[in-house]
Amino acid sequence: MRKIVFYRDVNGKYPIGEFLDSLPPKDAQKVTWTLRLFEELDVPPKTYFKKLVNTDEIWEIRTRIGSNSYRLLCFLHRNDLVILTNGFQRKTQKTPRNEIRIAETRKADWVRRNG
Repeated sequence: MRKIVFYRDVNGKYPIGEFLDSLPPKDAQKVTWTLRLFEELDVPPKTYFKKLVNTDEIWEIRTRIGSNSYRLLCFLHRNDLVILTNGFQRKTQKTPRNEIRIAETRKADWVRRNG
């Protein structure tokens, strides 16, 4: 079973929490459902979870609600800990490079502070 953790910056802020709080309540509920599914299943469906190519082991958790698509970027630590770094509403086919950079920067920060 995996454990999901929200990345916390040096000032104590949780960017994923802020992102989830910005969503309409029904959308936030569906994203939370997807996270719970990901935590509980040994092999999450590829519909919801995908490794991003040409990244520093950054993964994407996907949720679609009607015409809205949300993405949470994360990385794995020891295969059982998932650290969520950032989230965004997807508006294009490709994951924005700046969102990937944010995830990679937060991953480096997390590893430096937590091992």
